[in-house]
Amino acid sequence: MRNIINFFFLLAIVAVTACKSDHPKHMLQSTLPYHMPPEWAREAIWYQIFVERFSNGNPAVNPTRQSCEGALIDELPEDWSVTDWGHNWYEQESWAKKTGLDFYRTIQMRRYGGDLTGVLRKIPYLKELGITAVYFNPLNDAPSLHKYDARNYHHIDITFGNDVEGDIALMASENPADPKTWTWTSADKLFLEVIRQMHEAGIKVILDFSWNHTGKEFWAFRDILKNMEQSPYKDWYHTRFYTDPKTGQKKFDYEGWYGISSLPELKKVDTDGKIPGHPYEGNLHPEVKAHIYDVCRRWMDPVGDGDPSDGIDGMRLDVAEHVPVGFWREFRQFVRSVNPEFYLVGENWWTNWPDELMDPAPWVKGDIFDAVMHYQWFKVARGYFAEPVDSLNLTDFKRKTDSVFLKYPEYTQQAMMNLAASHDSPRLLTSFFNINKYKHNCKPSEDPQYRTQQPGEITYHQVKLFLLHQYTFVGAPHIWQGDEMGMTGADDPDNRKPLIWPDIEFDYETQSSYSKYSYREKPVFNRPLYDYIKSLIALRKSDKTWVYGAYKFESTSHPEVLAYQRWHGNNRYYVLINKTNSPAEIDWRESESSVIFRYNKAEITPGKITLGAYSGAVVKLK
Repeated sequence: MRNIINFFFLLAIVAVTACKSDHPKHMLQSTLPYHMPPEWAREAIWYQIFVERFSNGNPAVNPTRQSCEGALIDELPEDWSVTDWGHNWYEQESWAKKTGLDFYRTIQMRRYGGDLTGVLRKIPYLKELGITAVYFNPLNDAPSLHKYDARNYHHIDITFGNDVEGDIALMASENPADPKTWTWTSADKLFLEVIRQMHEAGIKVILDFSWNHTGKEFWAFRDILKNMEQSPYKDWYHTRFYTDPKTGQKKFDYEGWYGISSLPELKKVDTDGKIPGHPYEGNLHPEVKAHIYDVCRRWMDPVGDGDPSDGIDGMRLDVAEHVPVGFWREFRQFVRSVNPEFYLVGENWWTNWPDELMDPAPWVKGDIFDAVMHYQWFKVARGYFAEPVDSLNLTDFKRKTDSVFLKYPEYTQQAMMNLAASHDSPRLLTSFFNINKYKHNCKPSEDPQYRTQQPGEITYHQVKLFLLHQYTFVGAPHIWQGDEMGMTGADDPDNRKPLIWPDIEFDYETQSSYSKYSYREKPVFNRPLYDYIKSLIALRKSDKTWVYGAYKFESTSHPEVLAYQRWHGNNRYYVLINKTNSPAEIDWRESESSVIFRYNKAEITPGKITLGAYSGAVVKLK
């Protein structure tokens, strides 16, 4: 298998070199203004991949107790093993039951073995769906299932490749502080092949990194553990060395992200004081920053010839507000010098959970990020379409949506990553099925009445009308892996179930031990929902109006029908949505118009449009 990967790697280099001879330095000739996002990101249909739960393409490299070492407070049991892909989610494995620990403790030990071979095999699926951009959760080598606890930034996780032992040996031969010694492991090469094949399929690739913290297994942190004050990396973290008065042993303290000891924070310098949920001035330690830049060069321009077309196309930046904005400004300058069309999207989420979302404006002025993960948009949209306890009426929905978008230039509005769910929030169907406040008490251990089974018909209507809005409004639509399959899932970790591919038989799922209700249902791929989302993607791609067009909310003769216009050039559309359980008629004086997309009943007759209960329509004006 290693020889096959080496062949792929050489083939990729040959292909890229051939491309360069036809289009030398074509990426560096970009005319994109520095402050603007690339067009490809504004036109993107995003799909987020969490590799460990996406697809297991090579069971031979499944995680082991050794590869997971250092990921958890709890040590893995001696009889620990990888969980079967179709296992009942809320049922503890035999090894987990023996620990006597709570489900939400042992679930963090669980691994399914998703890998990049699995991703490669599913690229045709993504292309068929209509995806044009993939956002990967961290792939950097790390012991956890989520990979935000990096062991190495400059390598892909050893269990995502095809030769775990060989990759470990290659990494051991390096000086991780010296890029000249860095090798290409089987996992690294396989990721470059994923990039090559995705680019060939017309799919851009962005990669998730956290420059705020590493894991305790990170090579520099381990050197501090070994050498204490003599470590050349002692200033990479917020460290304090002392002698234990009882034992006389040398020890040190450090800052962990949000106090989490397994995620030591990289050192910030020249700061004016961090206020959670707000931007603050300062920078990262110069040596840390230099290492980050070396890592970026590696993944942005793997061949190192000045043409980044064989590298990643952007980055998602984790917990962005915890990193000083002085660093982010320099970071944008650096990545744009390597690839002028590089896209940066920040995670800028909460100022005061669960009531106050962060204002992304300071980060999207053109000198830091191109966009944010647009939870701000989704919270408003959920409040209207799902009718939760913090629901919005039509007037408030329009006002709040305008307040979210209209403070930005059009190009920033268009580049926003409009997500409905992610690895950090409940799945779309489950979020709509429950009426809790957004992102609050949203799993069984927090609310025993929180529903985790398949929802009923009304929830599906609400979700499909929301999706019609998502794909016809401003901003780039985003799919959290599996939502298009009809998967359910409460908040983290229940949102990280393995994907329900049609060729995999799943056990019946039963309720959580915390739940005050019961159910028994078999997870299956929801083909009608998949086809509906696929049709919405096709609609969005059919006309640039859905990307670049302006929008305006309109009033109709029916007080509960949501209506807005989108227009661009000579093309003009109305989107009409009736989310009530009764039919609605509205006056319609546009004589030359036709319904080009409908959900449920929607028809034009002289002088009016009739919308059935829970229905929506896209009307093109001629």
